[in-house]
Amino acid sequence: MARKFSISALICLVILLHLSSYFNPCSAFSNANHPHTNKDFIRNSCRATSYPRLCLKSLARHASKIKGDPKLLAHAALNTTLFAAKSTTRLLKDMSRIHKLKPNEAAAMMDCVEEISDSVQKLRMSTEELDREDEIDRVGNSDAVRTQINDIQMWINTALEEEETCMNALANIKIKGKGKNGVRKRIVKVAHLTSNALALVKSFALAHKK
Repeated sequence: MARKFSISALICLVILLHLSSYFNPCSAFSNANHPHTNKDFIRNSCRATSYPRLCLKSLARHASKIKGDPKLLAHAALNTTLFAAKSTTRLLKDMSRIHKLKPNEAAAMMDCVEEISDSVQKLRMSTEELDREDEIDRVGNSDAVRTQINDIQMWINTALEEEETCMNALANIKIKGKGKNGVRKRIVKVAHLTSNALALVKSFALAHKK
């Protein structure tokens, strides 16, 4: 009787151990699929940027899609920056119509609009080229991949310079009320997002070399 009981107890123990592996979060899910781990990956990656708090705030919502992938992180950063730049361009165009500007101020505003529009184009080119990275990488041409990533970094850097030029142009425009400060904050945010995206693309490039 005791022998039968010990065998039954042993079987129950084995079953319990087997079942526990399914309910143990450490074994049931990989780090890439764990929500806290995903967010930690973004937080740690954002430390390489100039504006880590903005980086985390703007990308945390995409944690479940990024899943610890440096390329997906860079792609999300570029898309977030592109969206912000496009909305800022629309805001600048609206302000140029609403406010009565002097000829020199109107010219400065148009310069600012053109700079941000060019920035949007560079960011779009960078996003599209990053989408093609897997296709080029599959060919196995490391020189082509290196050139491609260098082009992406160059375009993002150019976009950042264009945004800074817009900020300088905006400083010479006299707009009453809080409108000017509000627009300037938007442009500064776009520039900071662009800077962060550039840093994350560089991090992806380093990870790609390993």
